Amino acid sequence: MDRLRVLVTLPLFDEVIDRLSASFDVDVSREGILAEPEALARRAAGCAGLLVSGSPRIDAALLDACPGLRAVCSMAVGFNNIDVDACTARGVLVSNAPGVLTETTADFGFALMMAAARRLTESEHYLRAGRWNTWRYDMFAGQDVHGSTLGILGMGRIGQAIARRGALGFGMPVIYHNRSRLDPAAEAVVSARWVDKPTLFAEADHIVVVVPYTPQAHHMVGEAELGLMKRTATLTNIARGGVVDDAALARALGEGRIAAAALDVFEGEPQVHPGLLAATHVVLTPHIASASLRTRRAMADLAASNLEAALGVGPTPGRPPTALNPQVLAARPC
Repeated sequence: MDRLRVLVTLPLFDEVIDRLSASFDVDVSREGILAEPEALARRAAGCAGLLVSGSPRIDAALLDACPGLRAVCSMAVGFNNIDVDACTARGVLVSNAPGVLTETTADFGFALMMAAARRLTESEHYLRAGRWNTWRYDMFAGQDVHGSTLGILGMGRIGQAIARRGALGFGMPVIYHNRSRLDPAAEAVVSARWVDKPTLFAEADHIVVVVPYTPQAHHMVGEAELGLMKRTATLTNIARGGVVDDAALARALGEGRIAAAALDVFEGEPQVHPGLLAATHVVLTPHIASASLRTRRAMADLAASNLEAALGVGPTPGRPPTALNPQVLAARPC
């Protein structure tokens, strides 16, 4: 019996590739992330499964070009690059990787917020440029984090982990806005208080955006929301590019309407709005919030487990641990 063929669309840990190779014929894009639609379709032709990151667009056109595809397993938690409905209609199992990156991403989000508040990027560039030749009482004086009000837009796993860090570690009053309010017990665990969206932006000293991207979330943070913020406030985005209107944020920073920002995600990434690149009081990182070796390995392992199970091998054949549309498995012939 011929072995199923799978495509790993990005360079990955050798141990994960070896694991998959025990069950499948594995093709790996070792030259970088395979995301260009035509090249991806050519490479995926004849494959039963794809292991992807959060970049390649998996849409109806790709699925129609690859009729043998049975599983698309992402090592990212966000899956706005995958048309889940189109996959479901064609019997293709889709999975993501929630949970394994929660604490690492929360660490990074909190670090970004602190870097923006305390002007770490500005001061480092100043030092490296050889401009430090004196001391002033107000030199790179930023905003306190401890005791300041932390506002969280989106209160899923990562939002709650950030709230715990702020409330328990830094004595921060925590307010949040979420489409669904947490139950009182969950609010108590993270010492958080639900408020409406305008109140969040008006009252918070530091706002962290952690909502998943959907069409409804596009530019959820725009001119109106930025206009409500304190001039001393900071905005951190570790959600997805497009949730924040980057052009509006660049204007707000350029006009001094908010104190600082920190961004790990961008509209149209890897391109970055030139107004953000020109701003001095913004911390910019290349979508690396989950980038610890241990966590990235856990993400890859979970994606591999989903792929094995979706294609009928591994310790839980037929039961992918984090399937987004498990109903497609029930519809498959035994």
